[in-house]
Amino acid sequence: MNTDFDYCPKCGCHDFAASSEKSRRCKRCGFEFFLNASAAYVALITNSQGQLLVVRRRKEPAIGTLDLPGGFADAGETAEEGIAREVREETGLTVVSAKYLFSKPNIYVYSGMKIPTLDMFFQCEVEQGAEPKAMDDAAECMWIAIDELDPTLFGLSSISEGIKKIKTIF
Repeated sequence: MNTDFDYCPKCGCHDFAASSEKSRRCKRCGFEFFLNASAAYVALITNSQGQLLVVRRRKEPAIGTLDLPGGFADAGETAEEGIAREVREETGLTVVSAKYLFSKPNIYVYSGMKIPTLDMFFQCEVEQGAEPKAMDDAAECMWIAIDELDPTLFGLSSISEGIKKIKTIF
């Protein structure tokens, strides 16, 4: 099991070794840690011209590259609540409906740690007439025609792969 933890997160013991393909167990206290994927959301928002809302990343990882609005799940929220919260935080837009489309696995490197994620892509409708504005993790918001999207300009591998799939769906 690949993990960045060398010590047991419960008791601090260094004897924290692989127990299975997916876990590590502490030989001192018995705590077993499973490295499960973190849930993350990705919003696909189109306008009346069939363009997709794209943001530019304000922060690492992949600062300055293109991205789609989204982010990590918060404990206690549904996926629909989470995607609406992330869209609001990054663009100021209010999601009125969200429909799950597909998912992509990813490795998100944050503070030097490799965090496995499962990125869930949602087709979102937002309140009509509202214009996006860059907020939170977004440095810029832009509308790009789907047939003009270049997956290589998206800094996260799951988003890049998602863009390839989107081009076959829309």
